Amino acid sequence: MTNEQTAVKATYFSIVSNTLLALIKGLAGFFGHSYALTADAIESTTDIFSSFLVLFGIKYSNKPADANHPYGHGRAEPLITFLVVGFLITSATIIAHESITNIGVPHKLPESWTLIVLGVIILWKEYSFRLVMRRSKEANSS
Repeated sequence: MTNEQTAVKATYFSIVSNTLLALIKGLAGFFGHSYALTADAIESTTDIFSSFLVLFGIKYSNKPADANHPYGHGRAEPLITFLVVGFLITSATIIAHESITNIGVPHKLPESWTLIVLGVIILWKEYSFRLVMRRSKEANSS
Protein backbone atom coordinates (compact mmCIF):
# COMPACT_ATOMS: atom_id res chain seq x y z
CA MET A 1 0.00 0.00 0.00
CA THR A 2 1.37 3.44 -0.92
CA ASN A 3 1.77 6.29 1.57
CA GLU A 4 -1.18 8.07 0.00
CA GLN A 5 -3.40 4.99 0.30
CA THR A 6 -2.40 4.53 3.94
CA ALA A 7 -3.19 8.16 4.74
CA VAL A 8 -6.49 8.09 2.84
CA LYS A 9 -7.55 4.88 4.60
CA ALA A 10 -6.75 6.39 8.02
CA THR A 11 -8.69 9.55 7.09
CA TYR A 12 -11.75 7.54 6.04
CA PHE A 13 -11.52 5.65 9.33
CA SER A 14 -11.49 8.99 11.13
CA ILE A 15 -14.54 10.25 9.21
CA VAL A 16 -16.60 7.12 9.87
CA SER A 17 -15.49 6.88 13.50
CA ASN A 18 -16.21 10.53 14.28
CA THR A 19 -19.58 10.36 12.54
CA LEU A 20 -20.61 7.45 14.77
CA LEU A 21 -19.17 9.17 17.84
CA ALA A 22 -20.98 12.42 17.07
CA LEU A 23 -24.29 10.56 16.81
CA ILE A 24 -23.71 8.55 20.00
CA LYS A 25 -22.51 11.58 21.97
CA GLY A 26 -25.32 13.78 20.68
CA LEU A 27 -28.03 11.27 21.53
CA ALA A 28 -26.51 10.39 24.90
CA GLY A 29 -26.03 14.07 25.69
CA PHE A 30 -29.62 14.91 24.79
CA PHE A 31 -31.33 11.96 26.50
CA GLY A 32 -28.86 11.86 29.40
CA HIS A 33 -28.97 15.63 30.04
CA SER A 34 -25.19 15.82 29.68
CA TYR A 35 -23.94 19.11 28.30
CA ALA A 36 -20.39 17.72 28.30
CA LEU A 37 -21.44 14.97 25.88
CA THR A 38 -23.31 17.48 23.75
CA ALA A 39 -20.22 19.70 23.54
CA ASP A 40 -18.13 16.63 22.73
CA ALA A 41 -20.58 15.75 19.95
CA ILE A 42 -19.98 19.20 18.49
CA GLU A 43 -16.22 18.60 18.72
CA SER A 44 -16.59 15.28 16.90
CA THR A 45 -18.56 17.07 14.19
CA THR A 46 -15.68 19.51 13.74
CA ASP A 47 -13.35 16.51 13.53
CA ILE A 48 -15.45 15.20 10.62
CA PHE A 49 -15.05 18.46 8.71
CA SER A 50 -11.35 18.55 9.60
CA SER A 51 -10.93 15.04 8.24
CA PHE A 52 -12.51 16.10 4.96
CA LEU A 53 -9.97 18.96 4.79
CA VAL A 54 -7.17 16.46 5.48
CA LEU A 55 -8.51 14.16 2.77
CA PHE A 56 -8.49 17.04 0.30
CA GLY A 57 -4.94 17.94 1.39
CA ILE A 58 -3.71 14.39 0.90
CA LYS A 59 -5.26 14.11 -2.54
CA TYR A 60 -4.04 17.55 -3.65
CA SER A 61 -0.50 17.22 -2.28
CA ASN A 62 -0.01 13.97 -4.18
CA LYS A 63 -0.83 15.48 -7.57
CA PRO A 64 2.14 15.36 -9.95
CA ALA A 65 4.15 18.42 -10.91
CA ASP A 66 2.70 20.73 -13.54
CA ALA A 67 3.58 24.05 -15.21
CA ASN A 68 2.47 26.12 -12.19
CA HIS A 69 4.00 23.76 -9.62
CA PRO A 70 7.23 22.38 -11.09
CA TYR A 71 8.20 20.75 -7.78
CA GLY A 72 4.81 19.17 -7.20
CA HIS A 73 2.02 19.95 -4.75
CA GLY A 74 3.58 18.48 -1.60
CA ARG A 75 3.53 21.79 0.28
CA ALA A 76 -0.28 21.69 0.33
CA GLU A 77 -0.38 19.14 3.17
CA PRO A 78 1.24 21.41 5.81
CA LEU A 79 -1.03 24.25 4.67
CA ILE A 80 -4.11 22.07 5.14
CA THR A 81 -2.79 21.03 8.56
CA PHE A 82 -2.57 24.72 9.47
CA LEU A 83 -6.17 25.25 8.31
CA VAL A 84 -7.37 22.26 10.35
CA VAL A 85 -5.69 23.63 13.48
CA GLY A 86 -7.30 27.03 12.90
CA PHE A 87 -10.68 25.36 12.41
CA LEU A 88 -10.31 23.37 15.65
CA ILE A 89 -9.18 26.44 17.61
CA THR A 90 -12.22 28.35 16.36
CA SER A 91 -14.53 25.50 17.35
CA ALA A 92 -12.92 25.22 20.79
CA THR A 93 -13.30 28.97 21.29
CA ILE A 94 -17.01 28.80 20.46
CA ILE A 95 -17.54 25.86 22.85
CA ALA A 96 -15.59 27.68 25.60
CA HIS A 97 -17.62 30.86 25.06
CA GLU A 98 -20.90 28.94 25.31
CA SER A 99 -19.67 27.15 28.44
CA ILE A 100 -18.71 30.40 30.15
CA THR A 101 -21.98 32.03 29.10
CA ASN A 102 -24.04 29.17 30.57
CA ILE A 103 -21.97 28.40 33.67
CA GLY A 104 -24.38 30.11 36.02
CA VAL A 105 -27.53 28.62 34.51
CA PRO A 106 -28.96 25.76 36.59
CA HIS A 107 -29.13 22.48 34.69
CA LYS A 108 -30.63 19.08 35.39
CA LEU A 109 -28.04 16.57 36.61
CA PRO A 110 -26.81 14.16 33.93
CA GLU A 111 -28.03 10.58 34.05
CA SER A 112 -25.55 8.21 35.70
CA TRP A 113 -25.33 5.99 32.60
CA THR A 114 -23.70 8.84 30.71
CA LEU A 115 -20.50 8.08 32.65
CA ILE A 116 -20.41 4.63 31.05
CA VAL A 117 -20.86 6.22 27.63
CA LEU A 118 -18.02 8.64 28.41
CA GLY A 119 -15.76 5.78 29.54
CA VAL A 120 -16.34 3.82 26.34
CA ILE A 121 -15.78 6.95 24.26
CA ILE A 122 -12.47 7.66 26.03
CA LEU A 123 -11.26 4.12 25.32
CA TRP A 124 -12.33 4.32 21.67
CA LYS A 125 -10.73 7.74 21.17
CA GLU A 126 -7.43 6.50 22.63
CA TYR A 127 -7.48 3.46 20.34
CA SER A 128 -8.34 5.65 17.34
CA PHE A 129 -5.59 8.15 18.18
CA ARG A 130 -2.95 5.44 18.38
CA LEU A 131 -4.12 3.85 15.13
CA VAL A 132 -4.17 7.12 13.18
CA MET A 133 -0.78 8.18 14.57
CA ARG A 134 0.73 4.84 13.57
CA ARG A 135 -0.69 5.20 10.06
CA SER A 136 0.51 8.82 9.91
CA LYS A 137 4.06 7.71 10.69
CA GLU A 138 3.82 4.87 8.17
CA ALA A 139 2.74 7.33 5.49
CA ASN A 140 5.24 9.99 6.61
CA SER A 141 2.32 12.44 6.78
CA SER A 142 1.99 15.52 8.95
